[in-house]
Amino acid sequence: MDELIGRLAEKVGIGNAVAEKTIGLILDFLRKEGPSDIIQALIDKKPGRRSRDCRLRKQRQSRKFDRRGLMALGTRLMPLGLSMAEIQNTARELFRFGRDTTGAGQMGEIIAGKPGLGQFA
Repeated sequence: MDELIGRLAEKVGIGNAVAEKTIGLILDFLRKEGPSDIIQALIDKKPGRRSRDCRLRKQRQSRKFDRRGLMALGTRLMPLGLSMAEIQNTARELFRFGRDTTGAGQMGEIIAGKPGLGQFA
């Protein structure tokens, strides 16, 4: 996860702490709203995931998404100080990283699993 956090911080222009929280929120959203088995497999493949897994799990336990889907996710990301453009760029970079590490097939399934995600792919 450290690689992904650094990549987001650099490419989107956000701090590491914000990148880490953003990743946690987006992965939690995808796990709850998308194909959770594929999302979990993706997370399990990430190098360094164990070092941050406990922290991300603690963050996930304190959040619930309602049925507003992507709008609810945006509502949770904006208090981190992210603009709409930064949210979009972060999501695009996260999907790009997923394609780079797990392949386009799995990312395609994730994106297809939730209407509206295609705009970030």
